[in-house]
Amino acid sequence: MAAIDPRPFGVEYLENPSQSELRELALEHTPCVQQSAVGSINKVSRNKARMAKFTYIIDERGDAAPWSANVIDPAKAKEIIARQEAYIAEKGKLIAVDGYVGLGERAFGATWLYTVEGANIAGMQQVLTFPREDVEPKDALAQPFQPTFRLIYTPNLFLDDMPGRQAILVDLENWTTYVIGADYFGESKKGVLRMLNMFVYQEGGLVLHAGAKAVTKTTGDRVTMTVMGLSGTGKTTTTFSKQGEITEPIQDDMVVLWPKGQLSITENGCFAKIDGLRADTEPVIHAGSTTGDAWLENAFMNEDGTFDFEKGVLSPAEVGRMKDILLATGADAANLEKYVAGEVSADEVVSDAGVPNDGWDFVKWTQNGRSIIPMSAIPGAANLDDIPEVKSMGILNRDEGADAATPGILRFTSPEQAAGFFMLGETSKTSAAGKERGKTRSPFTQPFFPGKHGLQAERFAELAGTMNGVAMWLMNTGYVGGDSRDVKAGKALKVKIPHSSAMLEALLSEKIKWTTDPDFGYEVVDVDAPENAELVEKVPAEILQPKRFFERTGRLEEYTEWVSQMKTQRRAFLEQYEVSEPIVQATCA
Repeated sequence: MAAIDPRPFGVEYLENPSQSELRELALEHTPCVQQSAVGSINKVSRNKARMAKFTYIIDERGDAAPWSANVIDPAKAKEIIARQEAYIAEKGKLIAVDGYVGLGERAFGATWLYTVEGANIAGMQQVLTFPREDVEPKDALAQPFQPTFRLIYTPNLFLDDMPGRQAILVDLENWTTYVIGADYFGESKKGVLRMLNMFVYQEGGLVLHAGAKAVTKTTGDRVTMTVMGLSGTGKTTTTFSKQGEITEPIQDDMVVLWPKGQLSITENGCFAKIDGLRADTEPVIHAGSTTGDAWLENAFMNEDGTFDFEKGVLSPAEVGRMKDILLATGADAANLEKYVAGEVSADEVVSDAGVPNDGWDFVKWTQNGRSIIPMSAIPGAANLDDIPEVKSMGILNRDEGADAATPGILRFTSPEQAAGFFMLGETSKTSAAGKERGKTRSPFTQPFFPGKHGLQAERFAELAGTMNGVAMWLMNTGYVGGDSRDVKAGKALKVKIPHSSAMLEALLSEKIKWTTDPDFGYEVVDVDAPENAELVEKVPAEILQPKRFFERTGRLEEYTEWVSQMKTQRRAFLEQYEVSEPIVQATCA
């Protein structure tokens, strides 16, 4: 592979500015930023999430077959990249951030380049990046940086001839990603991690969309637990929650699994969801998000400069106060004026489910607010230079809706069964606007793996074959029998954070007496066993065995139908990705 030039443009470079310098640059150059009462920076972005539909792999042969993502015509890609180069030349200045994805021998160098309107994104990225001095020997620091990956980000270059006026172009032959017209930090973070996915796969490992924590068991053994999950399932919450035994957070979003249960890390902090964030339930994340050094994205700021992490529908006065920012980030001007004037009420444009009508998204604050927290701000974090062997692997499913019937916690009976459920990546949809509802599946919860997704199941099976004594499990972090409105009406159950913590504590302590679920063949908590009495006191039996809830409420027929549908849908999904029959059978029999 040819060396990557970390400074490919003939412009002025702001070389690895300090955090305070980046805050000053953001306040001067980044549109729609606010400074909080404690001095932190909050950016209200046009994009409220990553835009996979505007992400394209550059394949010089024009061949879509090897890829799971969109593919762009190579000539069109070159023309767009030339436009970005001209834009950068016109601006004449780039912020450069150099550092590493990970630590130790399996750390990979990366360079991020931003035009100055992306100063807030540079500030956030720098927090997550390991500095050169943490990875390189002293004599190497005087030498020019030699990155493996490169990302070039121009938030305010708009492409009128492309969908959404933006494009994220991924060149996996030259390990470079070009982000054009997007202003969401996740495109920077996941831009390099997407390339890492493919690079690691070629090296024999597998990147997991997972949090990780070190656990010291009562025996004194120290092991690592990984927790996979799509956005919104509770990875970060689970990673930073405490159980009865000693637990130490390692990572909250992406880790790399290697043969024999070896794990390497990717980031020096976490990118946490802040919707509904409270000090009493998530103290670590709340504390980190409310300091003066924090970087936030799409947090709602009160008039006094404090944050309201539980903001839902905005009042006309609040919309009026934020008029300029809302218009700059895509609000419909005519609708905004009607709302501020009181000509239209929130009840008229927001459904009972809390979903705004098209053109009225500005009335409901996004649920995808985020904050960046450095690992140094996390009390009790693990020593990232000494990560123990992986001995526990789980996946989170935030089940929701009338057919939510996933057990609170279950244990897989074989690596094949675990591979199948990890491949399914089941949860309920979450989105920035709150408009996408219902169940979704994402292979290994990994929308960032650019190759064919079936490769992940094959590689996981290979790696699992090198690992001994690993417990593999799934936990429901959502509901049983409904959603939040049904819970209020007494028609459903919510899996609360204390429930999750109690289930994990019992799992890690190996205190659970299991019984085989007759419908799916995995193991669930035997709620009648005396050994589980303490757990059942903390977690309702109907969460641990949802079939009991459906029986008690006269909805057993719904449960039976759900079982049949799940088996059929799961088989079709796995076969779509050409997963091997032993895995399909273990999952769907």
